[in-house]
Amino acid sequence: MSESIETTEPTTETDAPASVEVKTRKYDRAIVEGPLSRAVWKIAWPSVLASMIGGIQGIIDHALVGNLVGYRGNAAIGVSVQLWIVVIVFISSIFIGMSVLVARFAGAGDEEKVNRTVYQAFLTAIIMSFGILAPVGYFAAPYLLDLVNTAPEVKAEALPFLRIMYVGSGGMLIFFMLGGALRSAGDARTPMVLGIAMTVLNLVLNVILIRGLGPIPAFGTTGSAMGTCIASGSVSLFALWKLWSGGWAVSFPRGGSWAPDWGIIRKLFKFGLPAGIQGIAMNVGGVLLLSFIGSLAQSAAAQAAYAVSYVQLFSLITWTSMGLMGAASAVAGQNLGAGHPDRANSAVHAAARIGLLGSTFIGFLFFFFPTQLLGIFNMTDPAVLDIGVHLLRVLAFSGMFLSVALAYTGGLQGTGDTKGPLYISIVSQVVIPLSICFVIKRTWGIEPMHIWMAILAGHASRCVLSILRFSQGKWRSIVVNIEPSDAPNG
Repeated sequence: MSESIETTEPTTETDAPASVEVKTRKYDRAIVEGPLSRAVWKIAWPSVLASMIGGIQGIIDHALVGNLVGYRGNAAIGVSVQLWIVVIVFISSIFIGMSVLVARFAGAGDEEKVNRTVYQAFLTAIIMSFGILAPVGYFAAPYLLDLVNTAPEVKAEALPFLRIMYVGSGGMLIFFMLGGALRSAGDARTPMVLGIAMTVLNLVLNVILIRGLGPIPAFGTTGSAMGTCIASGSVSLFALWKLWSGGWAVSFPRGGSWAPDWGIIRKLFKFGLPAGIQGIAMNVGGVLLLSFIGSLAQSAAAQAAYAVSYVQLFSLITWTSMGLMGAASAVAGQNLGAGHPDRANSAVHAAARIGLLGSTFIGFLFFFFPTQLLGIFNMTDPAVLDIGVHLLRVLAFSGMFLSVALAYTGGLQGTGDTKGPLYISIVSQVVIPLSICFVIKRTWGIEPMHIWMAILAGHASRCVLSILRFSQGKWRSIVVNIEPSDAPNG
């Protein structure tokens, strides 16, 4: 996993750029000067709280669909979300590149470069969302569902859901961009407030649209997608107004040209594209894993158990761990930008410890109370319940590996090493689990438990490889910069 890296970046505590002392008022200097654990938690807890609330909202949606439509509706949402994520992750990859640049520039106190970077990331995301994702996703949706062997009764529910999600994803992308930019600049509370507002609005809309209210008909599974797109679009319109008017840690630059700046956009893709390919690789692996689930004798039951146990309940671990990953990325990136690589190193270790503690607690619930958790979703069918219980108990251990892996992934990405996590994801999330499933299917005949154990093997290997990659320390010498001539907005 070696790569060529420039080595002109300051790598000692005493080499901090002089600009750090000049421009410090805009950004919170506690991240690069105060106690590390407190700095990590200051960024992490708002993200964790917002993610948990968002995860609960998704759980409520599944519970509503499960009780009103049945487990086929749960399976439809689970399959559709997996397919939606495959595409959305690639477009969102530019936000990883944006976060790398924003964290470095915020650590150095350079407000102008922060704002130029944010605007170019927004511009690129909008073009890709409405110019590529919406039209291609709409027409490709039925073929994607066939690719994962979606059962006919599940496909009938999944197709309109998936098409709405593809066409209406612009608002969600803007929200992702804003959250990444603010957290990288040291402000995690604003994305939390916006995320909670979007979740509450989404929940209200979904309750109305899924089950119907007065003259509004019951849209069932489709109503869940409608509510998500309306809520994210509404919050994103408010966010755009704030970015234009100012007042947050990041904003759109004023004056100059509003045209695309190809110099900055190239940097966004330089750091972001590996993360995008990583996300695609992981989710293509997930889609192919769904094809193995779809080939099981009880495919609909297994897809429903997977949708509830892995997509929804496991989000209590993945979404909170993603919050810690973002915190590790922001704190490590800012400290490296401020010339404090040793603080960056310690921050990532602190994030991993916090993630392990949280995932252990949730894993305890998964292992000892799986039936009660599945009962929330009306998972009473004996076949679905049995498969779901086994999956949750495997995920109790898998989550501990994943939470640690994501913390180190955040540290690597935040410091500019986005290629390392790409290589690791291909090996751990694609090659290892799919090879296990392929060999078992050809040799003995595959059962649900074989697939669940393949997931565990993938998460365990990702954890080990991520720790080893970060420990190599190559991230310490990665250079991140943009030149004034690159940006007409300057």
